Amino acid sequence: MIEIREILPNEFDTVGELTVQAYVGGGFVAEGTPYAERLRDTATRAQDGRVLVAVLADRVVGSLTVAEPGTPFADVAQAGELEFRMLAVSPDARGSGAGTALVRAVIAEAYERGDHSVVMSTQPEMVDARRIYDRNGFVPDPDRAWEPIRGMELTVLVRDLA
Repeated sequence: MIEIREILPNEFDTVGELTVQAYVGGGFVAEGTPYAERLRDTATRAQDGRVLVAVLADRVVGSLTVAEPGTPFADVAQAGELEFRMLAVSPDARGSGAGTALVRAVIAEAYERGDHSVVMSTQPEMVDARRIYDRNGFVPDPDRAWEPIRGMELTVLVRDLA
């Protein structure tokens, strides 16, 4: 069974490496770039946002960052929305349901907060993650697509909670 909970400080390095492995190892982010370092810096993510982890058999196998509008890790969240970023699952835990459990935890939190939607950004190449988002009711909002750096086009997906 997968447990979703807030990260513990002694897990920062593990989660940082897991996240870099998912993004750099998956070919979505180049090693040595500022964004790769941001993915690795879990302590700052936990300080300026919240980091949730997926634990399977007493091992952290996934994580994501939750960001409220107006906070340092919120890229696209507007009033009444909750954003998540940096979803990562260890390669040996893919297919275990860890990614889905993390996404559903954010959706449940947004419901509890009274938010009207959950938002996130994704790259078209992130096909496996996109299946999770599609199955959980996220749909593209073409008007909110953006490029954090030239040539990296991101699609904003929205999960309406109404």
